[in-house]
Amino acid sequence: MEETWRDARLNTTRRGLLAGAAAGGAGALLPSTAAAKRRKRHRKVDVAIVGAGFAGLTAARRLAAAGKEVCVLEARDRVGGRVLNHRVRKGVIAEVGGQYVGPTQDRVLKLAKSVGVGTFKTYNDGDNVLLLNGVKSRYPATPGLSPDPDFQEAILTSITKLNPMSEEVPVEAPWKAPKAEEWDKITLGQWRDQNIKSAGGRRLFDIAAEALWGAESDELSLLYALWYTASAGNEKNKGDFTRLISTPGGAQESRFVGGSQRIPILVAKKLGSQVVLHSPVRRIEQHHGKVVVTSDRMIVEAREVIVAVPPKLVLGIHFEPGLPRAKRKLLKGTPPGSLIKWEAVYEKPFWRDDGYSGQAVSEQGPANTTFDNTPPGGSPGILFGFIGGKQARSFRMLNRSARRGVVLDNFVTYYGDEALNPKASFELDWTQEAWTRGCPVGHTRRNVLHRYGPLLRKRFKHVHWAGTETADYWNGYMDGAVRSGERAAKEVLGALRR
Repeated sequence: MEETWRDARLNTTRRGLLAGAAAGGAGALLPSTAAAKRRKRHRKVDVAIVGAGFAGLTAARRLAAAGKEVCVLEARDRVGGRVLNHRVRKGVIAEVGGQYVGPTQDRVLKLAKSVGVGTFKTYNDGDNVLLLNGVKSRYPATPGLSPDPDFQEAILTSITKLNPMSEEVPVEAPWKAPKAEEWDKITLGQWRDQNIKSAGGRRLFDIAAEALWGAESDELSLLYALWYTASAGNEKNKGDFTRLISTPGGAQESRFVGGSQRIPILVAKKLGSQVVLHSPVRRIEQHHGKVVVTSDRMIVEAREVIVAVPPKLVLGIHFEPGLPRAKRKLLKGTPPGSLIKWEAVYEKPFWRDDGYSGQAVSEQGPANTTFDNTPPGGSPGILFGFIGGKQARSFRMLNRSARRGVVLDNFVTYYGDEALNPKASFELDWTQEAWTRGCPVGHTRRNVLHRYGPLLRKRFKHVHWAGTETADYWNGYMDGAVRSGERAAKEVLGALRR
């Protein structure tokens, strides 16, 4: 029998929040006595891996296939990192983290295929909604370009000016760009003001930044944004800002059948007991040619270590010897974004009947952008709104009822009164996830990337770095995470042969 509908909000438990607070201080909650250390399980492996997201699991899979013994230590009670499936009802899930995949994201597509996870196209029929300068208008979802002059200015200026500049930024070393220092001294917001003249165009540009990075244009450097643009491609295709913001032909083109978290779940299943959950890493000590990794559940002795967690969480691990000062400055200068996904579930995707794609871009917040998140079977209808940057910071101050009310007001404005009464709703604020601290990606502030970028992937003795922030192509995406895991595994295999 089909389960009854239910409202649900994904919350971090008090215990989880306390654990997150502990992670913020190096060495907090560490065993302080020899007896406590003796109570922990011990394991000796070739490679210890911190984090069971796409990056860590990809590295583990590669190393295990090469005959190496690995141990993946994951703080959470699940795998997947910044991807997470939410059960709506029996047989129906909705992603509350990363979910989209598109052209040139070859590595995550190959990984998905290898574990039997297929894709389907994001719903993109009918019209998109634009709400700008107090006027609501519709425009075809394909190609996705509104005739509104402010929209045209924002999009075309971004594409025609950012793309050529990004071609000067090497994806493997953005700090080597000829104008790296110049571009790193100014924010993307300053560039916006110099190049986009209309107030409406500037607002649309900011809305794109809030969805892409969970941050405001004034919070990240121009060099970082250019690197991010350059990375939106692969070895055969140049990066393209259009690819970042588009559904057809872009990064939002497709979704994974059964949800994106199915991929890491299936990878971890094959790794079996080599993946250990509920095991936050507190210390990484290097001495006498070996590395000792101490987590809440066990102590792992390894020849090499891969750290594959967001930059902010690396700062909560005590390293002995300590990390280089420049590496710590890089980590501190790469804060996570603030991005919330708020989702509503309806009996059916009613907006489709009215010729809407479910995609909206709006000056009216907090849900400035929306997508149709309906499963491939066509029901129930699921609509979500991205709430990012300063909108997210204000939104989380409201109580649950008020949050629900303001988002549904947005949905009604975009798609009509039928949006007012969903059967269920849920949300996830990634800043409140103790072992993530923000989404979708860590971005660099001014004067960070060109100064400290060379430390991004540089190994620290026997410690190697992975995670989507360290990727060359598709930095910030699942594909970038997979690429970083592949690179780290290759580095480690080389180190093990020495």
